[in-house]
Amino acid sequence: MDKALLDLYADYLISSFSATTATGLADVLDQAISHDQITRFLAARPLTSADLWHLVKPLVRQVESAEGVLIVDDRIEEKPYTDENELITWHFDHSKDRVVKGINFLTTLYCVGAVSLPVAYELVTKTETVVDKKTGKPRKKSAVTKNARYRTMLRACRRNQIPCRFVLNDVWSASAENMQFVKHDLQQDFIMPIKANRKVALSLADKHCGVYVAVEALALEADTLQEVYLDEVDFPLLLTKHVFTNEDGGTGVLYLVTSDVTLTAEQIVTFYHTRWKVEQYHKSLKQNASLAKSPTRTVVTQSNHFFAAVCAFIKLESLKRKTSLNHFALKSKIYLAALHTAFGELQRLAPTELVHPATA
Repeated sequence: MDKALLDLYADYLISSFSATTATGLADVLDQAISHDQITRFLAARPLTSADLWHLVKPLVRQVESAEGVLIVDDRIEEKPYTDENELITWHFDHSKDRVVKGINFLTTLYCVGAVSLPVAYELVTKTETVVDKKTGKPRKKSAVTKNARYRTMLRACRRNQIPCRFVLNDVWSASAENMQFVKHDLQQDFIMPIKANRKVALSLADKHCGVYVAVEALALEADTLQEVYLDEVDFPLLLTKHVFTNEDGGTGVLYLVTSDVTLTAEQIVTFYHTRWKVEQYHKSLKQNASLAKSPTRTVVTQSNHFFAAVCAFIKLESLKRKTSLNHFALKSKIYLAALHTAFGELQRLAPTELVHPATA
């Protein structure tokens, strides 16, 4: 890995407000580094989550705390106009309830106080072809499930000795297998949402007898606690019902379970709200780190551009700690400086007064 060139490329991603290309960076550097060198850097060995850890580790060690949380989430960055390959391919987007073309990636975000640092990631590649049972047509499939990728990232965090109090994730990762994995293999507690139709037993005796009831059928008041048991989970969970107001003014209900049976309902909700930081990460990665602005065409160059965008996010997070400015304020400051430079250059090149055609 060419660390010096990676630094320059990440700075370019932060500084750019349009498409990011090898030629564009070479021009910014006044050809001190040629576009061929930059292209070779992007096309070199695919950078991985392990490489990311080596870069972010010093920052993690500065902020790490036993009260931190590890947030696991996945996102699809749409690339509708890019040629399809095993990385840029079709995925079902639960947030849009439709299939979209783009990069599907999973991230483990380590959050301590105001600091959020990506410490592991997985890019979903679809390398296998199967026949869709519904349509009878061939479709691409990943050889590794998202839940397996979820566990791979968290195992890496365990090996890297990242201290935390909870693992947080969305409802799509709240499987019994993942709960067992976090509690037993990682020896960590978790807070996860579960679907309203998920079936739970209200006592250990009911569990042994196979007596289960849907969560939505429980007479559970908002912000109260109920001890429950899930099938294939060998420890009790605390369940709470959180009622909230949506942006459109409607009411939503969130059922949360935790393996930490010492928590209050308020603590469960408060800790889980930390998961919002991963949405901020995704937004900044796209808008401030130029994730979607690269015209790269191969799997290697696309994955290395993704890696560099994550590094750009880490740089912005480091600058945030130093300046107390958030990512968007930092980007705005950069834009204003660029605008001043452009305006000054225009003043140097253009006449000082407007010349009207009638008086020219």
